Amino acid sequence: MSAGGFPEGVQLDGQISRRRRRGAYLRLSFLASLIVAVFALLTLLYHIVNSAFGLVALESEVAPAALVESLGLDSTSSALVDLSKDDLVTVLRTNINNNVGRSLERDQRFYDDRLVFETQAKWDELCARAVDRPAGCSSGARERDNVYALIVEQIVQPRVQETWLLFDSIFHRAEIEERAAALYPSADLIFRSWLSVDFVTSPQSPQAEIAGVRTAILGSLWIVGVTILFSFPVGVGAAVYLEEYARDTRLNRLVQTNINNLAGVPSIIYGMLGLAIFVRVLQAFTSGAAFGGVDGVTANGRTVVSAGLTLGLLILPIIIINAQEAIRAVPQSLRSAGMALGASQWQTIRAHVLPNAIPGILTGAILAVARALGETAPLVVVGASTFITADPTGPFSKFTALPIQIFQWTSRPQDEFRNIAAAAIIVLLVLLLLLNATAIVLRNRYARRV
Repeated sequence: MSAGGFPEGVQLDGQISRRRRRGAYLRLSFLASLIVAVFALLTLLYHIVNSAFGLVALESEVAPAALVESLGLDSTSSALVDLSKDDLVTVLRTNINNNVGRSLERDQRFYDDRLVFETQAKWDELCARAVDRPAGCSSGARERDNVYALIVEQIVQPRVQETWLLFDSIFHRAEIEERAAALYPSADLIFRSWLSVDFVTSPQSPQAEIAGVRTAILGSLWIVGVTILFSFPVGVGAAVYLEEYARDTRLNRLVQTNINNLAGVPSIIYGMLGLAIFVRVLQAFTSGAAFGGVDGVTANGRTVVSAGLTLGLLILPIIIINAQEAIRAVPQSLRSAGMALGASQWQTIRAHVLPNAIPGILTGAILAVARALGETAPLVVVGASTFITADPTGPFSKFTALPIQIFQWTSRPQDEFRNIAAAAIIVLLVLLLLLNATAIVLRNRYARRV
């Protein structure tokens, strides 16, 4: 030890060695934290991908080849999926009874210029009604793909006998083929990607083999759109007031404390709040009755706008807090310079504060919207449909969402529903990445302009 109290020689070397060991331990602990996080993420992705693809033992009520041959065609050179619309309608007409056919035609006609199952006189009578007119009276004719989907659903009726995971399908294929041949001799063993174009573009169905997520995707997009339109301007406005105008009073400190606490409130509480306010108290507005457009289905207020406003309340504290942090990070010298040049406070905020804070504000909005897109509990309380085949067409439509759809499928006992749930999770992750990428592009564009 030196006369000044500082270590020297061996003592100094010992202290330096201990500090280096301590630093090395901390670095290893940080690395271990990163490894745990990456391992958890890879495990999640492994289970999702492993379930979304794999071998399937598929047995059909009527073989597609038999339907092709019923038209006098060679099934080895023609496939059911490649037939023209006229051939598909012929297959449908000859393999379903007239009552089912009339019901399908009343939902949507097969041709604009002629009828297939219904007589013209009866059709004219149905369409002349003032009430209970069939939807087919005003809608356009079915597309070819729609007719093909009807044949698969009504005639082919594929049934999944058993499914296998991706890695079992790759590394244990021989055992799987042996098992399928013994247990399901009439079934076809095929490798199936549960995530496909048909899966994304098809509506819900009680059969996992033909079910899709189109309705849920549109529902999620409508809800997120309403959420952003409500929460972003309100949240940024509140942040601007609290940072630029509000004085340091007891009331304002109380408001700030409550905003911070609201960010940690469980989402189910916001669902109950949305149910009480938007679904019940404001039912006339959220159902569309106050605007003249409502039907018996959405008259209870359990609509897209109720769900969007509820999620808007959920993420509002997050947007306010992040916007406040972004505004607070703008140098005070910019405000002083603007005021010194004679600008008003609002002109200074508009010209200097907000343009410099917008990248940080958008970053917070990205995180908030990502949370809203993945929320399930508030939507269940507000009244999301667990099974709906009609696409939402506006803010006053009934709805479902991707998280609701995934939750409903994972609770089913059949293996194939867990397969399509995994495929729906991939769709949700892709949708989330696309929304985030769009927001990041906008954020970077604004950042370059500053």
